[in-house]
Amino acid sequence: MTIRELTSADTVAYQALILCGLRDHVESFRIAAQDAGEPMIPFALSRPDAFTLGAWLADSQLVGVVSFERETRTKFRHKGLLYRMYVRADTSGKGIGRRLIQETIKRAREIEGLEQINLTVVASNSRAKNLYSSEGFKSFALEERALKMGETYYDEEQMALRLFKECAQQGAPGDAPKAARP
Repeated sequence: MTIRELTSADTVAYQALILCGLRDHVESFRIAAQDAGEPMIPFALSRPDAFTLGAWLADSQLVGVVSFERETRTKFRHKGLLYRMYVRADTSGKGIGRRLIQETIKRAREIEGLEQINLTVVASNSRAKNLYSSEGFKSFALEERALKMGETYYDEEQMALRLFKECAQQGAPGDAPKAARP
């Protein structure tokens, strides 16, 4: 298996894979197939801090994708968004999703000033949540009834990964801890 950044030459393969996911796993995506529209291809952004990775089998089949984009607004530029993660069902459980997440994290760590990756996952998607958690993402919010399909509601969970450990504030060597004020 090869993981590489997708280009416009991969448009047909990307669209086919994503539309398959939107059709066959409607409960796992925030968007519906009829809402996908254009621009459906995140890798068409042509920015160094936005990319879509694809997992390719030896027979040139695209079987998994994930997109990443850094926030563009000034007060949010320390964060990026991982989104549109999908691995074809018949290749699930083979570590493809994990490799896509790990490569996304690796690339995100190389973006100057980026401190955090956020994502949103359907709360009932325990496989995805377990994968994200095992790679260091932590849940920080739950939106109840975030999605409605027919008469069924789905909650969404927001998760984040801090890319760098925060330095603890330290005094001079030998300083006693300061007492808390009432």
